[in-house]
Amino acid sequence: MFNLTNKNAVITGGGSGIGKAVCMLFAKQGAAVHVVDISEENANQTAHEIIQAGGAAFPHVCDVTKQQVVVNMFTQISKVDILVNSAGISHIGKADNTSEADFERIFNVNVKGVYNCLFAAIPLMKQNHGGVILNMSSVAAIAGLSDRFAYSMSKGALYAMTMSTAKDYIQDNIRCNCISPGRIHTPFVDNFLAKNYPGKEQEMFEKLSKSQPIGRMGTPTEIAFLILYLCSDEAGFVTGSDYPIDGGFLK
Repeated sequence: MFNLTNKNAVITGGGSGIGKAVCMLFAKQGAAVHVVDISEENANQTAHEIIQAGGAAFPHVCDVTKQQVVVNMFTQISKVDILVNSAGISHIGKADNTSEADFERIFNVNVKGVYNCLFAAIPLMKQNHGGVILNMSSVAAIAGLSDRFAYSMSKGALYAMTMSTAKDYIQDNIRCNCISPGRIHTPFVDNFLAKNYPGKEQEMFEKLSKSQPIGRMGTPTEIAFLILYLCSDEAGFVTGSDYPIDGGFLK
C-alpha cells in the first residue's frame, strides 16, 4: 500500500520541517523526490540524506515568489505526478499593527508562491493525464488565532484556492486537497520562539504545546503520513477536501 514507485514528487519547503519529513517518507515509498527550498544548504542536505538511504532525490534552489523562476524549474523537471506545497512563513501581528511590507511578504510566499507552483505544475499534469496536489493550510484558516492576522489570511486563501483547483481540474484527473495542521514541532517553531520570545522560549513552548487538547505539538512525520495517504492511489476518491490534523484543537 501507498507505493509511489515511478512517481515524480515535487515538495516545496522540502529542506526542513514538514516538507523534509514528506521528502524522506515519499522517497522511502519509492518516489523520485524533487526537494525544493530557498536554502541551497537545506535542499542539498535533504537530498543527500535520501540518496544515502538508497532513494532518488534532486535538490532545487527556488524562490517560489518569482513566477518565471518557478516555471523554469518545473520545465526542467518536466514530469510531475505529485505536488506538495509546503513552503510557507509566519508572522505575529494584528490588523492594525501589521505593516504593509509584512503583509505583502506573507502574501507573496504563502499565497502567490502556491499560485506560482500551481500555474507551472498543472499544465504538466494535464500533459501527463493526471496528478495530485496537496496544499498546506492550517487551523488558522478556520479558527481565530490571536496575533496571526496576516498568517491566517494566507491560509484562508490557500483553503479557497484548494477548493477551486479541485473543481476546475477534476475532469483532467487532477486531485487537489489540503490539510490543516495544528502546532507542529519543527525547527521553524524553535526559530520562531527564539526570535519573538527571547528568554521565554521554554515557557512559550509549553504554552503552545498545551493549546492542543492532546497536550503536545505534533511531529512532522505524523503530518507526512497523512500527506502520503492523500497523495497515493489509495486516496483516488478524495478531492476538494481539507483534513484537520491538530490534536483536537478544532473540536
